[in-house]
Amino acid sequence: MNVECRIWNVGGTQHTTFNILHSSWYSSSMEERTIFHKILDREIPASIVYEDDEVLAFKDIHPKATTHLLFVPKHFVASIADVTPETAHIPGMLILKAQKFAQEQGIRGYKLTFHVGKGGGQEVFYLHLHFLSEELLISS
Repeated sequence: MNVECRIWNVGGTQHTTFNILHSSWYSSSMEERTIFHKILDREIPASIVYEDDEVLAFKDIHPKATTHLLFVPKHFVASIADVTPETAHIPGMLILKAQKFAQEQGIRGYKLTFHVGKGGGQEVFYLHLHFLSEELLISS
């Protein structure tokens, strides 16, 4: 994180501004950026199928179904195990985004999955929702 501080006087009144410059996709307290941070920051490519202010959805590079997407929040949480009262809305938000996406795509049957920790199959430690369906996307 870069912090810029400017102090100046205008007509005898001191003014101070602070600019905190960092990526909006991750916390500066993180030790390491994941592949999802890099996808969100457009540093590496992904087959993006949906995006809004809160979430990015893209095709899984190792699909386990005809349609296998990952819904990733733009606010970083490492895992469901790390959800706090302040971030408790994120899993529900991801489910609602996936539901809306399925409706828009005409997909009636799908499975939603969170993997929690290494023992639960989580490979990337950035909370994300798996969307799996045997139905094709309207626009693949």
